[in-house]
Amino acid sequence: MASKLVIMSLLVISFFNVCFASRKLASLVKDEPGQLLQYHKGPLLAGKISVNLIWYGKFKPAQRAIISDFVSSLSAAPKPHPSVSAWWKITEKYYHLASSKNRLSLYLNRQVLDESYSLGKSLTQKQIVDLAGKGEGKNAINVVLTASDVTVDGFCVNRCGTHGSSFSKTAPVKGKNYKFAYIWVGNSETQCPGYCAWPFHQPVYGPQSPALIAPNNDVGLDGMVINLASLLAGTATNPFGNGYYQGEAGAPLEAASACPGIYGKGAYPGYAGDLLTDPTTGASYNAHGTNGRKYLLPALYDPSTTSCSTLV
Repeated sequence: MASKLVIMSLLVISFFNVCFASRKLASLVKDEPGQLLQYHKGPLLAGKISVNLIWYGKFKPAQRAIISDFVSSLSAAPKPHPSVSAWWKITEKYYHLASSKNRLSLYLNRQVLDESYSLGKSLTQKQIVDLAGKGEGKNAINVVLTASDVTVDGFCVNRCGTHGSSFSKTAPVKGKNYKFAYIWVGNSETQCPGYCAWPFHQPVYGPQSPALIAPNNDVGLDGMVINLASLLAGTATNPFGNGYYQGEAGAPLEAASACPGIYGKGAYPGYAGDLLTDPTTGASYNAHGTNGRKYLLPALYDPSTTSCSTLV
């Protein structure tokens, strides 16, 4: 379903690149005619791209399964409807718009556990990039996920997660260095759930409507799925800072951040939209995943309709 753009961001999705620039928590989105996101002629990800998860800090196996199942769901058969993979197909429209004949196929690859907090519990953005380097160096998106007791520069102040790119420190061919895309997402269960886990927690500002029940019964991890989904969409459509975006390259509006706070039809500031409800748990969701999972995913800006699009 399509919904109009709204002028408010209760969810923080920010872009972080080599210049360490990031989007602010609240952003104004102009409802303009024509194409909102401009293509800046840069390369898009293509072919089979591995998604590698770097878990920093303490996560329970059940928590790691929520994220790994979500990543696997991106390329799973689109059943039942609405599905995670159907949501992900919206990003393919950007490739068609760019006249790209290549298709992007994501698959879950390595998972690296750093449960000993090897860099401490307070991380800089440079350290996030260093951690991302523990994943694959070629044809990869390396995702750093920090535990709820880990602080990161800017976390909760102006972002819930970031994405960018870096060169691998090791290369399979001598003298050749590969550039990989990376994402960082923090667990906001205790630090800032009103910012980064809304609508599963009451927002810090704005209308104080009741929080929704998280589909996987974990406010922190279900919030991480929302932010990871948004950043994956940004990575697919603007992997190296010169793809599809609006505004400044260091703080752009991208496929998901252009549609803040929208999850279903009829969304408005403080209301996520008309969502599906699990009859047993009462949890709210808008997409089915693998292994019987249910997820709440953000709206994406659809270039074919020039509007924010969700599955419900």
